[in-house]
Amino acid sequence: MRDIVFTRANGWIPNVIREDGELKVMLGAGADATHSPREFTFPIREAHLAVIRADLGRHLLLWSAVLPLCDAAGTRGRLDEDAAVALLDPVLLAAPADVDAFFGRAPWDRGRLIAHGADVELLERGQLCAAIRAATETSDEKRAQEHHANRRRAERGVVLGPLDTALLKYTGQYLHGATIPKRVPDAVDPALLPEVMRVVATAERACAGMRIGRDPRRGKRATDKRDWGRMEAAVDAAVRRAHPDLAADAIRTVSFLMCSEAADRSRNAPLEDDEEITGGPGEGAGTRKTVLSFTDDKGVEKKWRAGGGRTASAEFWEFVGDRSAGDNEVFTVEDEELGEGIQLHFYADTAARVMTVRKGRGGSDPEYRVEYTLIDGMSGYRTLVSAYVRGGWAGLDRHGSWLPDAAELERARRRRDGRPDA
Repeated sequence: MRDIVFTRANGWIPNVIREDGELKVMLGAGADATHSPREFTFPIREAHLAVIRADLGRHLLLWSAVLPLCDAAGTRGRLDEDAAVALLDPVLLAAPADVDAFFGRAPWDRGRLIAHGADVELLERGQLCAAIRAATETSDEKRAQEHHANRRRAERGVVLGPLDTALLKYTGQYLHGATIPKRVPDAVDPALLPEVMRVVATAERACAGMRIGRDPRRGKRATDKRDWGRMEAAVDAAVRRAHPDLAADAIRTVSFLMCSEAADRSRNAPLEDDEEITGGPGEGAGTRKTVLSFTDDKGVEKKWRAGGGRTASAEFWEFVGDRSAGDNEVFTVEDEELGEGIQLHFYADTAARVMTVRKGRGGSDPEYRVEYTLIDGMSGYRTLVSAYVRGGWAGLDRHGSWLPDAAELERARRRRDGRPDA
């Protein structure tokens, strides 16, 4: 049978219970395999209960000291009760100087104390008993998160000025650098908001007209890493030039914001009409394809016909987005009637154009002309596909340095990748 003997208003602070006649501390900490909080108990004496009742600070210090043991128990392990019991006298009954000395050599959870209002400067000096005098039963988790974030930055040697801090708060990345950035003007001190907006305006001008396209090779909603890198570099350079006193973290958060917003616009838009985006006036006139076959390395095929409401490029890249995978990286666009097409090798950043020179007759194999080219990322693939749709084999002449055989292509790949020729 279990009875609650003592509890505080904040239910997360450890309770004292009586279970089968024995006093115990009970706390929820850590998580099990389903991410639900685990419950731990360990025995105490009446003298310990008296201190817990009377002294919030000592109660919180005990909680801070026990939490590392709960973490060590993991998702299924047992709490080391002997180690927990060994904490009771040094934390609850010892003189303040001895308590501080004990915490100087034992692990403890700093965030719990900071969240409950402990004086951070005193904690840093190892004066825990003095630091905890300012503690309250209510907690402020944001205070602990800010302290943790600042400690991580300090470990990297980062010192933020007021404007740096304001920019990180504006993008929502002050506490967690991995958070997807957004615009949160209300998080910024109103006195600093105009300066923040000037920095953001500099970034917006730097990437005006730039876009981050989709990369169907990596999935239906993936975006082009090279486009991202170009926009990031443009924003970083412009912001650093216009605002030289900003910390690297502040510049990075602004460029991350610009790139993230551009990527979201791309993900949420229909697939681009590449024939319109990349085609020059009149290019391919009279040779534009009307029926094409798309295939992948698994033998799956999809037909496209003009007049269906969508361009060949849009349908092809949708096909790639649906089918591309680590073991499916070769795709073709083929005009079966003419016996020609292009083959894209995503694994190697190369492509080939294929033309039937002589059809097979009387049991003989057909004869093909095959030429190869290196491809410069996703934009190169997009250009190649749209050029083929507009102009067929001949339309590809100016969209690659076409090589006559696979051996020459491999040599070109090695030179491009900085590898010595075999």
